[in-house]
Formats: sequence, structure tokens, C-alpha cells
Amino acid sequence: MLPAPCSFAYLFERFPSFVQTFVYREAVEMVRQGANPWLVSVRRPDDPGELAERIEADIFYLPDEKKLREEVDARRAAKRLGWRAHRAIPRHRSEKDSQRMFEAIWLAPELKARGVRHVHAHFGGLAARTAWWLRELFGISYSFTGHANDIFCDTDFPVSNADLARSAKFIVTETDFARRWMEERHGCAKGKVFRVFNGIDPAGFFPREPEGEVPRIVSVGRYVEKKGFDVLIEACRQALARGMEFRCEIIGGGPLHEALAVQIAAQEMERCIVLTGPRSQTEVRRALAGAQLFILACQPDKDGGSDNLPTVVAEAMFTGVPCISTNLAGVPEMIAHERTGLLVPPRDPKALAAAIVRLLQDPLLAAQLGAQGREHARAHFTIERSAMELQRLLRSRAGVGRKRWWSW
Repeated sequence: MLPAPCSFAYLFERFPSFVQTFVYREAVEMVRQGANPWLVSVRRPDDPGELAERIEADIFYLPDEKKLREEVDARRAAKRLGWRAHRAIPRHRSEKDSQRMFEAIWLAPELKARGVRHVHAHFGGLAARTAWWLRELFGISYSFTGHANDIFCDTDFPVSNADLARSAKFIVTETDFARRWMEERHGCAKGKVFRVFNGIDPAGFFPREPEGEVPRIVSVGRYVEKKGFDVLIEACRQALARGMEFRCEIIGGGPLHEALAVQIAAQEMERCIVLTGPRSQTEVRRALAGAQLFILACQPDKDGGSDNLPTVVAEAMFTGVPCISTNLAGVPEMIAHERTGLLVPPRDPKALAAAIVRLLQDPLLAAQLGAQGREHARAHFTIERSAMELQRLLRSRAGVGRKRWWSW
């Protein structure tokens, strides 16, 4: 029996992923809205069981790398490949990242069987490079959503960021900042980059109930340089020195855990600042609901990477907790300084400490910023709205939904 036809294919590197909940939400919402996408993941999830997302849609997973190559080589030996794919294999087999070519060759018949002529990838990374090969060898068009480091940082793969931008039907970015950056960096992208905010599902948030007599500050993210946790810790030290009393919980995990722990211990702040480790989405939202302040001190890292539109900031705004972040990249498109939160320069612990002190000393201002932030988030960052905007682009820019015939 032939597979059911689909309107387009989502192509993910790894799906679902605990650190990419915004991608999962979008895909599920597209299914809910009846867009009928085929969900394809190159790799299987590797999240710990307690952090894994509950999958509400069918996912198609590619075979592991070795098996996939063997199957493609067998098809070539049996002369069951088109001439472009047949010639490409010996030419590119030994190149760096050649697995993306093999994935495209293996996947193309599956797409054809479902009537899929367009693929949308999240991140300008592994999945987008596989999509590039689908276009190169089989004429299957693609688009992709660029997020942050995947577009801000160049790679040394044979298929470059410029190649991805040049061949895409269209490109989605999370912010107008990133849209302008892409068009300035890649002239070939002018006129085909569109901003669609990350969407948040309004369901599943807890009523805001700040906990305890001691104010709680919450920050969330991977323990990596671009999240600015070292700056947050120093800002907390300065705020404590000014007589403030609070407890700061930094939720996440990653390579800088030990360095951050050493920094906290060196300042003897273990009672006030806690590295909690990773938490589930539900636990994160519960922590946000119980916090007096949310802070994300994002900053550029040494390789030029940075956050663009940190989803956790929008989630904090949905909760109604007053937010402090930095005026980096697309963050000001979420937080309007003095109206929906406070912004400080990146890598400026003194300014961040002053913002912390200000909101802890002025609860009326904090409440006003939190309420206005929630109103702004619910008006601009719902998943329903974001998915509808992406569907419109898929129809208008890639012809998704129009009847087409295959001619290989």
C-alpha cells in the first residue's frame, strides 16, 4: 500500500530534542492545523527519559549511517539510481560531510512516494545540507529556518551557509535583526528572507505565585559562553554587596558547569546561587511561575555566535515574571526597555546588578513590567500565529499545496 500523500516534509537533524522545544511545538501545531506535513528526522532522540518530550505525531527516522550507506550503494550497484545520484557518489564519497549526500539519495524515493516536492528544515545545519543535496540531485526544493549560531557562524563544510542561502526557495529567521543580517551577509538572499517569531503554546503555564520570603531569581539555558552566566554570577555578587537578599537558580547543563561552580565557590555564594542542572519543560515553567525575576544575560561568544531570540525569554514573559536581558541581536524585539522589561548591555555586570537592585526595590515597577510583558508575548509569540505565518510562506514561496507531477 502506498504511503498517504503529504503537503511537504519537515526535515530535522534530531527530533524531538529537549533543547529545541520550539521546533517540536511548531511541528505539532502544523499537524493540528491540518497542514499535513511528513515529519522526518535524520537521527533519533537522545534526551534522558525524564526530559524527553511526549511525541504527539508520527516521526519517520532514517536508518543509522552505516546501514543507510550500504543501502544506497546497493541501489547504485543495481542501477536503481538516477544519473545525477549515480555519478555523484564516487565523486563526493570521500568528502567531509558526504553523509548528507547519502541521506538525500536514500530519502528521495520516500519523498516521491508521498508526493512531497518541498522540504523545510530547522537550523542552517545538518538537515538543511541534506535538503540542499535533495535539490541538487533530485530537484526537490527546500527552505529552512535559521536560528542563531547556525546562521551567524560560518562552517567549513563543502555546502556552505552561502550555498544554503543561494539555493533555498525562502529562508525564515526568528527576528528582523537576523533577517537584515542574512540579507547583508548574503546578497543572494535579498528578498527571500522572512521573519517569523518563535511560537509559544499558551497552554501549560502555571499561575504566577512567587514563592518564599526571600526573592527568587531564575535563569535558564545551556551552560555555555553565549548565555552569559558568568556575568550573571558577578552581577549577583555586586547586588548582594549592595544589601540585596535573594536566591538565584540557574537551570540548565553543559560544558561550563564546573567553571561556573568554581566562580560561585570563589565568591562564597553557594547559599545564594545554585546551578540546578537540567529540568523538564514543566519544571522550568513551574520555576518561572515562582520567581520574582527572570534574567538572561546573553552575550556574543568568542567565535562570534550569540543568541538571537531566546525562546525562554518569551516563556518567562508568558508567565508574567519581570524580565531582564541584554540588548543583543533580536532580544529588543521581545523586550522593549522600560515597557515590557529591562535591557542592559552584554558583558556589563555593573549595569545588570543595577537592574536587579532596581526591580527588587520597586515591586510596583516589576509588576507593571511583568504584566505588560505578558500582554506583549501573548499578542506576538503564540504558536498558532507562527505556524500560520509559516504555512503562508510555504504556499506563496514554495507552491506547497499545488498539484505537481514528478519527472525524474
